[in-house]
Amino acid sequence: MADLRRKIGPGVRLRAVGVVRSLFKEPSDLPPPAFAPPRFFERSLGEIEVFPEFAEALDDIEGFSHIIVLFHFHRAGEAKLRAVPPGESRPRGIFSTRSPHRPNPLGLSVLKLLRRDGRRLEVAGVDIIDGTPVLDIKPYTTRDRKSRIRTGWLQGKPRPAR
Repeated sequence: MADLRRKIGPGVRLRAVGVVRSLFKEPSDLPPPAFAPPRFFERSLGEIEVFPEFAEALDDIEGFSHIIVLFHFHRAGEAKLRAVPPGESRPRGIFSTRSPHRPNPLGLSVLKLLRRDGRRLEVAGVDIIDGTPVLDIKPYTTRDRKSRIRTGWLQGKPRPAR
């Protein structure tokens, strides 16, 4: 493990390719998915604004119905190794949760692409706060759809309203 860390270096450097525009201004504006009203996030609209130097990277994106957005949890605060998920009483390992308080505060959302307007992507399903740095955008494809998955400690719990 130490050899791998030396090879990677002390830190990985990423730069934002854009920013999220959302009605949610604070993390507290977002309900935990398990407690959101039905179809709450499905109706949640926003934009991904891509910086000018990356505009060309958007070519052909409008042909996809959904996109994967990788982002930085820039307001997450201190990293934790265990967290108590909303509605739970027992701490879980951070890698088995969707908590933003991670050793590497990276987030991932699959959003419905409604329309492209130049460097702006109009999207639905936004569960990200306004001003969040976008690190990457990828098309959501049939390769990303999985069947027969196990859901660990979430097995048997009501599915969150998306």
